[in-house]
Amino acid sequence: MADVQPPPFRSMDDFILGSARFAAPDFRDLERWNNRIINNLLYYQSNYFVAALAFLLIVGYFQPVKMILGGAVVTLVFLGFIWAAENKAVVRRFRRNHPKVGVIAIMGFSYLLMHMLGGVAVFLFGITFPILLVLIHASLRLRNLKNKLENKIESIGLKRTPMGILLEALGQEQEAGS
Repeated sequence: MADVQPPPFRSMDDFILGSARFAAPDFRDLERWNNRIINNLLYYQSNYFVAALAFLLIVGYFQPVKMILGGAVVTLVFLGFIWAAENKAVVRRFRRNHPKVGVIAIMGFSYLLMHMLGGVAVFLFGITFPILLVLIHASLRLRNLKNKLENKIESIGLKRTPMGILLEALGQEQEAGS
């Protein structure tokens, strides 16, 4: 963890305004679409973190107890999944072979627990909605030369970032360098 470097905040012009280019992904080429998402998650991770944090703070202002409960539930489910993937061979193989299903399982199990605890609305609007917005932006944002260069540096191991570690934990590391 000592070699983890926080990534720079990208300008709003690059992130969403003037110079940003957006286009619908090719839904027939899932590998290329996944590659676009992963590379945008790595490149714009500081922007995504700030945007999600702002949304979490707004929802947390109105429902602080349920927001903390929702955050704790998602964190515990995620850590449980990571622990199981590190200690159980069958879960490790599943995570490697089906990384997207693993993420869906984490969110689905978190939703189920929040339903039982009575905080579904806060879970949906405070936790999953910001994630959905990040994934929509990462899907639609076309990459530029600076984005590609920065991601190549990270993929060869010269730089480790929090998003890179998160993607690795979710089984997406093999695709991040593509």
